[in-house]
Amino acid sequence: MTASRRPLIAGNWKMNGLSADGVALATAIADKLKGAGDVSFEMLVCPPFTLISRVADAISGSGIKLGAQDCHTAEKGAHTADISAAMLKDLGCDYVIVGHSERRTDHGETNELVHAKAEAALSAGLDVVICIGETEAERDAGKTLDVNGAQIAGSVPGHAKAANTVIAYEPVWAIGTGRTPTNDEVQEVHAYIRAELAKKVGESEAGAMRILYGGSMKPTNATDLIALADVDGGLIGGASLQADDFWGIGESC
Repeated sequence: MTASRRPLIAGNWKMNGLSADGVALATAIADKLKGAGDVSFEMLVCPPFTLISRVADAISGSGIKLGAQDCHTAEKGAHTADISAAMLKDLGCDYVIVGHSERRTDHGETNELVHAKAEAALSAGLDVVICIGETEAERDAGKTLDVNGAQIAGSVPGHAKAANTVIAYEPVWAIGTGRTPTNDEVQEVHAYIRAELAKKVGESEAGAMRILYGGSMKPTNATDLIALADVDGGLIGGASLQADDFWGIGESC
């Protein structure tokens, strides 16, 4: 983290939460932020589609940003059960996550599809969190940097700007497992990602673009991770479902 990049603490609720639970969680986080006054970080919550409208009401006026977990590439049309970026914008979303490892793995999403979704989000006026990361097998084969470099090259639009694009590095093998790379390993990958971004969007934009860490970040390890030079916050899964844990990660900034 550097003073020039404001940390982003983003909560990905995944497929969790019914109405009462989601509103209670959003309200608890909003109350903590409103009670804290000026803070040095930005907070984002990304509930499932069913809760977006209710969460929007619960966090109104708190300063928390609202996001979604995916979008379609098209603005509208015959795409049963899909949600367009324009629809998310209309609901009040500020951000959308694209290319999460669970989408890449469970739904076979390619770099090309992630790129198209990112383009759709940017065109609709949303900021985008583009996820990249290697599997355990790829890491064990020594392909960590190659995989992340290819995903940057294939998934990030060339016109992406620091003002509208965030990269989230998620080592797939660390998500929800409690395992994390060493701090040196995290910094190595984040620095490499920034260098690859410079090839894609230019050094100035790459230097200002936030790169989040997204592999089992929690209050007990967040301080050390966010202190790393090229880690600008976290994409939080399980810990974002507990208001105290999520807020604790924010306080580590």
